[in-house]
Amino acid sequence: MPEFETPFTLLGLVGLVGYLLGSIPFGLVMARLFGLGDIRQIGSGNIGATNVLRTGSKPAAALTLILDAGKGGFAVLLARLLFAEDAAQIAGLAAFLGHCFPVFLGFRGGKGMATFLGTLLVLFWPAGIAACLTWLVTAALSRISSLSALVAALLSPVWIAVLGMPGAGLVTVALAALIFLRHQTNIQRILDGSEPRIGK
Repeated sequence: MPEFETPFTLLGLVGLVGYLLGSIPFGLVMARLFGLGDIRQIGSGNIGATNVLRTGSKPAAALTLILDAGKGGFAVLLARLLFAEDAAQIAGLAAFLGHCFPVFLGFRGGKGMATFLGTLLVLFWPAGIAACLTWLVTAALSRISSLSALVAALLSPVWIAVLGMPGAGLVTVALAALIFLRHQTNIQRILDGSEPRIGK
């Protein structure tokens, strides 16, 4: 992370706004708008796009994916326009935390991959595109969404370093570590061969 250019009081405000943006549970909202019921009572109970897809509604899942990614990207973009790069990174991290631990749902949220990718795409788009391609290639080979998320998160700090934005390395490592933390049960199922595959 670069040296702080934005006053700490403003960084705190940026973090709060980013967190509240990230806390908007778009998966829950889309499921209800499409008449799918409470997404927390379906499949894995997760509020993310992968679980929304398990309802059979591809439009609802696609909108959830776009909106979950968008809230991370929007938080970064807004902070960057109003303040400096340090604020943009704080906003992205806060939006991710909001998605995973939303105040509106008793701090029980999603696993954060869409918000992670949206944040990374706006924070440093070459690394964001590389991370998206990593997810797609892994998904095509394994047909396992969680494994694709883990591989993309693991390689994201590498893409940041290789493609030339080392100042974002620390926040990207933090985000990747949180992705692994949120996927602990998935990791166990991957290891024992019981993790569901995409489309099943």
